Amino acid sequence: MTFTTMRTAPMGATGLTVPVQGLGCMRMRDSDDPTRGSDAFAVINRALDLGVTLLDTADMYGSGANEELVGLALRHRRDEAILCTKFGVVWGSDGTWSTRTDAAYARAARDASVHRLGTDVIDLYYLHHRDDEVPIEETVGAMAELVAAGKVRHLGLSNVTVDDVRAAQAVHPIAALQSEWSIVNRDVEAILPVCVELGVGVVPYCPQGAGRLARADERTSSKPGAADPDYVTVLRQVAHGHSVRPGQVALAWVQQRADVWGLPVTPIPGTTRVDHLEENVAALDVILTAEDLARIDALA
Repeated sequence: MTFTTMRTAPMGATGLTVPVQGLGCMRMRDSDDPTRGSDAFAVINRALDLGVTLLDTADMYGSGANEELVGLALRHRRDEAILCTKFGVVWGSDGTWSTRTDAAYARAARDASVHRLGTDVIDLYYLHHRDDEVPIEETVGAMAELVAAGKVRHLGLSNVTVDDVRAAQAVHPIAALQSEWSIVNRDVEAILPVCVELGVGVVPYCPQGAGRLARADERTSSKPGAADPDYVTVLRQVAHGHSVRPGQVALAWVQQRADVWGLPVTPIPGTTRVDHLEENVAALDVILTAEDLARIDALA
């Protein structure tokens, strides 16, 4: 498998430059199972070799264990990575989660994250979820103080509304909006006009449908909530026309949203395997035709 040189793009109007594909690290260890993540070092190191330098984690993944794992994998290559993490979700003793985003917690969460990550600065720090009890201006104000102190370089938002984006941007420039975006979930498109207006980039998670497109790929079994047969048929046909996997078509579709919307788009497909990582990177060379795009968009 051959790879072209990884392209980069400015993420929003903040001066942050990122590769056009990143890596979601959640699945490498998203539970307290100590046997998870055995291949994480190989995947992360191969990602860096291929120019996939945007690495995404969060303090809620594995109750901090995921950040520790990513930090260990980067211990000799930290300067090569654009390290992203998120805060705002708190696990309860009963296994349920709630949100906490007050200013004091934002500062404490950042300190805890850098300790687990083994670094002194976070390149892109996200508010993971809004807390309806705390004005977003307070949360982003505290995050902005972290930027001013050199503890965080850029700010991002996840799981927010149009009004949240506007309110946050009024406090401090926002580099990225992270949201689910795929052929089978296009809800974020309601927020994209304000991202274009304000110069906010988009980081799609689950760009291959979070398992809902599994039936399109003969290597995998169908999952609950999988896409209907029309999706399966079209994705397989388009993939066959390009001699690639259906999952690569789904990822290429998200990548090409950058041209459709006129904004930077850096999806973060997650994987625990080097061969799947390489497949995802190879999807950057899949250029869907106008006919392909029309067929896929007609399903959505």
